[in-house]
Amino acid sequence: MGHSLTAEEKAGIQIALAEAFVDSAVDYAYIAEQISRFDLNAVEDILYSEVAPVCFYNLEAPVPPIWTGFQDEWLLSEIDKELKARESSWLRRHFDKVKVAWLRYSYGYIWKEIIKHCDPQTAK
Repeated sequence: MGHSLTAEEKAGIQIALAEAFVDSAVDYAYIAEQISRFDLNAVEDILYSEVAPVCFYNLEAPVPPIWTGFQDEWLLSEIDKELKARESSWLRRHFDKVKVAWLRYSYGYIWKEIIKHCDPQTAK
């Protein structure tokens, strides 16, 4: 499966992955169901380089806001802002590489949990 994702598919993946950053119990099986038909390497990249940089603050907050999810429009516009900032600034790209590496390390468990629920037939 080598085709690149449509904007709709990508947005759907981003919205599904953001669920991993809510304060309540995370439904990893649901997330896996949403993403398992896509190229999982691409999905993992989206998780750590696009979704996590915007959403991880929710898990880091000492007193998390009492809400259960990210609003889709807010989420997608924040991700878009991050990516545009990264595109337009060498410094930002450099900083974000470090940040994404840290996020992969700190939140590696999220991807492991999602993968556990992916059908082994589809998960490469």
